[in-house]
Amino acid sequence: MVNLNALSAEEAEKELLTCCASRAFAREVVAGRPYAGLAELTSAAEAAVRALAWPDVEEALAAHPRIGERPAGSARESEWSRQEQSGVADGDDRVRTELAEGNRAYERRFGHVYLICATGLSGEEMLARLKERLDNDEDTERAVVRDELAKITKLRLARI
Repeated sequence: MVNLNALSAEEAEKELLTCCASRAFAREVVAGRPYAGLAELTSAAEAAVRALAWPDVEEALAAHPRIGERPAGSARESEWSRQEQSGVADGDDRVRTELAEGNRAYERRFGHVYLICATGLSGEEMLARLKERLDNDEDTERAVVRDELAKITKLRLARI
């Protein structure tokens, strides 16, 4: 496990950006060091995610692949995304097709990638939630996105 307290500010920000790709998030969490442990760190990280201005949330969203698309590369974030979305890989062609169609509809409606904390969810569950969320108004969906981003960030922090 990485000791964020022992890293330089630049190195700590780099580590944190693998968990949430918002520079404002990384700066805020680094500024709160030192942390007594993972619980204090994840609490600070959740608060930082929830306090992000919407453009900073969009910056974080831009680093996430579409649900159902397998990110290429060997970077830590790509590997995590593949693991997190493993429920889609086990799904059938119909689910993958509907997810692709749903992703396009979601992006047309909200202007950004559909984000869900996919860990432990099947492709069917992710698809069902996508369909439900298409009915959300903009403010409701932004709140859901923040919740999902906070969950993903918390899981990823535990990995580093």
